[in-house]
Amino acid sequence: MSDPYWNHSTHYHPGLARLVTPGTRTALDVGCGEGLLTRRLRAAGAQHVLGVDLDPDQVGRARAAAGGPPEATGLDYVAGDVLAPLPGLAEPFDLVTTVATLHHLPLDEGLRRLRELVAPGGTLAVVGLTRPRTAWDRTVSAAAIPAARIARRRRGEWEHGSPIAEVTTSHAELNAAARVILPGARLRRRLYWRYTLVWRAPARSADQVRRGR
Repeated sequence: MSDPYWNHSTHYHPGLARLVTPGTRTALDVGCGEGLLTRRLRAAGAQHVLGVDLDPDQVGRARAAAGGPPEATGLDYVAGDVLAPLPGLAEPFDLVTTVATLHHLPLDEGLRRLRELVAPGGTLAVVGLTRPRTAWDRTVSAAAIPAARIARRRRGEWEHGSPIAEVTTSHAELNAAARVILPGARLRRRLYWRYTLVWRAPARSADQVRRGR
């Protein structure tokens, strides 16, 4: 069955939805746009999913598509800058996702903010883009062209309404920042000029649990 919302970024939504486990009570999607991924995460079993986006028009579309109030749908949305204090972001989440959004944020500040939004034992999953800088970067980028052309002919390509930002961070710069800020994260180059970065937050120790931390 064709997906009318398929593009190079939404291609990764099913994989992100598979990160929802029986223990995923809460999930956050940063840069949620029209809420496509939030609805997938909810359908996959996340009990409460919050979407955050800087564009209030996109948030309005997400709310309309949710089909009801948060207490009935398990879906909620906030318009605002994820780097600022926002309603609903006081407590960390079991799963935090973000697709094609990290390059809109200062790299180190963005990674640190995403990290603090993940609950102990939770998961951060980033799908993003980097700027080719090296000969290997350009080789990998060129290799994606045939696959993208075939996919576009077969599936079409949905044009989203979200603002676009220039990609300035290289793969090497992202890797270096992730090593410091998200130790143990798995960073992989993917099809369609994307990468995935998955990080598991350390679980609380027994002593921290006893102390209520």
